[in-house]
Amino acid sequence: MDASTEELRDAHNVLSEWYAENLVGVLESMPVERAMLDLFAELTLTVGVEVADVGCGTGRLLPYLAGRGLSPCGVDLSPGMVEVARREHPGFGYEVADLRELPFGNASMAGVVCWFSLIFLAPDARVRAFAELARVVRPGGYVVAAFKHGDGSGHRNGPGSPVGSLGVDFDRYWLSAREMEDRFTAAGFASVFQGSTPPEGTEPPYGYMLVRKTGSTNT
Repeated sequence: MDASTEELRDAHNVLSEWYAENLVGVLESMPVERAMLDLFAELTLTVGVEVADVGCGTGRLLPYLAGRGLSPCGVDLSPGMVEVARREHPGFGYEVADLRELPFGNASMAGVVCWFSLIFLAPDARVRAFAELARVVRPGGYVVAAFKHGDGSGHRNGPGSPVGSLGVDFDRYWLSAREMEDRFTAAGFASVFQGSTPPEGTEPPYGYMLVRKTGSTNT
């Protein structure tokens, strides 16, 4: 494990209880996010029910996905996040794993959710990560991603960060919609829908992208 990945893992171990306390019910106040997940679920159900939340954090999205008829499991780099997810949202399968080396077989998933998890990919990790998503999603399956718009450069916690008091920091990369689409296309996905929300305060606009794995569902 490289130093940046180790830093990210260790920071999220520290953040796990903060996330569990502060993100409770946040999805209920975010209609755009619910709409994207609903669209993902409806389309994915035409392919199958097996989906993975890659970068699942505390597992907060899994009950929502299950309520839409899917059979979700969760993967996260942080053992601390996985431990909290198992406690807060039991009844689902969780594993500790890196996005670049997912613990799933080839074409084993009808869909994958990447909810603000691709924002941690350094430039030299992106090709491998997007290829890994393509490996585990079967032809005709879907990936839905939430991200933050930017130019792809790295960011660290600034003054006033809500997690600054916890003494953690790690690299984040806010990508443009163009780069996101280009990387999905290069990995074998076709764009289905994309959109964004306006920026709020110092936060960049949030982007949302739904893509479909190309190829025949009979292959």
